[in-house]
Amino acid sequence: MPQKKLILVGAGPGDPELISLKGVKALQQANVVMYDALVSEELLQHAPNAIKLFCGKRAGTHYMKQDEINQKIVEQANLHGVVVRLKGGDPFIFGRGQEEIEYAEKHGIPAEIIPGISSATALATLRQIPLTKRGITESVWITTGTTSCGELSEDIELAAQSTATVVILMGIGKLAEIISLFTKYKTEQYPIAIIQNGTLPDEKIVCGHLSTIQQKALEANISSPAVIIVGKVVDCSQIQHIR
Repeated sequence: MPQKKLILVGAGPGDPELISLKGVKALQQANVVMYDALVSEELLQHAPNAIKLFCGKRAGTHYMKQDEINQKIVEQANLHGVVVRLKGGDPFIFGRGQEEIEYAEKHGIPAEIIPGISSATALATLRQIPLTKRGITESVWITTGTTSCGELSEDIELAAQSTATVVILMGIGKLAEIISLFTKYKTEQYPIAIIQNGTLPDEKIVCGHLSTIQQKALEANISSPAVIIVGKVVDCSQIQHIR
């Protein structure tokens, strides 16, 4: 019998070079790699002899539902041994990694986690947007724009009332609602940036204010996956000329 194990690996925000060395080593020992839509397929080259299974999770589209993925992890571990579950970003930031580990361990499959670089922080850093800066903001609020029920997250209104930098994932489909909430508590000139396909060759960035960003996003044909960054720190970045 092969040694059964689940390894959750964070693949990073998109650029295949942003996976960790430990993540690469996990791929090299994998018997099976189960990967999501936001994972660069270049990373599969690190597991040339492994079985590759596409799980295809992306906003609005699920090639496999979560219950099916959980079951497939256990099935493949029992059949083949080491299963690497390769997930975009970090498995524990809107990645449902804990659900997969709990299901695997419940069925006798030990699990390991290898963190990944999350787009929630990496995209801002790469564009020199400091999510915290002395004298401007002392905290960061990371939230989803869309809940599992398809509704706008209630946390966004709470975040809009704070002085924190607010990073919103999975929010492009709710952009108009998000802007409306922020304009209740901020001026129309409050800074905001949107980064689509961050770290990839087809990356798009729009930067502006609450009063202008929706039109700019429309003109640039911004779509998912994208990260929305709201806060005064956007004015500190090197992308101000994009306005």
